Amino acid sequence: MSAHLILIDALNLIRRVYAVQERPFKQITQQAGDELSSSTVKQVLFNTQKTCVNAVIKIIEQHKPTHALAVFDSQQPCWRYQIFEGYKKGRKKMPEHLANKLTQMQDAFMAQGVDSLTSDEDEADDLIATLAVKMALHGQKVTIISTDKGFLSLLRPNIHIYDYFNRRYLDEEHVQNKFNVKSSQLIDFWTLTGDNTNKIEGVAGIGQVNAAKLLNQYGSLKAMLNASDLKATIAEKLTNSVEQMDLARKLLTLKQDIPLGFNLKDIRLTTPSPEHEINDNIIAINGDRNSL
Repeated sequence: MSAHLILIDALNLIRRVYAVQERPFKQITQQAGDELSSSTVKQVLFNTQKTCVNAVIKIIEQHKPTHALAVFDSQQPCWRYQIFEGYKKGRKKMPEHLANKLTQMQDAFMAQGVDSLTSDEDEADDLIATLAVKMALHGQKVTIISTDKGFLSLLRPNIHIYDYFNRRYLDEEHVQNKFNVKSSQLIDFWTLTGDNTNKIEGVAGIGQVNAAKLLNQYGSLKAMLNASDLKATIAEKLTNSVEQMDLARKLLTLKQDIPLGFNLKDIRLTTPSPEHEINDNIIAINGDRNSL
């Protein structure tokens, strides 16, 4: 039987759950002009961890994976900040008390058989992309649990993206309805439009409607740049934004070649159901048997 790897975008899950748990308490304290008390903070953190663990249990029950991993961002700035200091500028920082709780949450996930992975240099998105693509190239199924639109560019027959909060798969139909392009065109699309969530600028004067129209007409940004019939006004905008487009593409493209240094069997669920028993040794990645 083939493997099915669940990759949980851990901070995407934890931060969204934390916001929901904190909201009612914060509304009360804001009306009174107070800060959350230490006892309230402890209650919010307890509720957050309990809800996240329950979410992991439900995810495993629903998707029935053979392998699972919770992937965390490094607490240190990743490589993208080194090439663009404005990356994610203005984004609300994780509360210190929540950051201090992450190790305990990792232990709680481990109690459910789900190990955690964190990198010192790369974002969780890059680690997830690397794992997903390596598995998919060997014909294995991967489901990414996240609401982050950046993963949509990875969509392919063996890579699925599941929005746990809205209980739906984010598939090609979702991409078409939301962006009016194919998933394979998303990096080009965001290179043109920019990505406001991460404070990445696009090409001035080209919005989502025009970007989709151009990509549907020419197929790709490369073809667009080489086209002889491109409108002069569009050509001028692209010519004036060559450096910005190059930077945007670098920032938007997820790494797929990070050395991971562990075996597939290391992230196998510790208590898989009998129908999911497989031989991990049949999966060879990076040319080494079992190597990720």
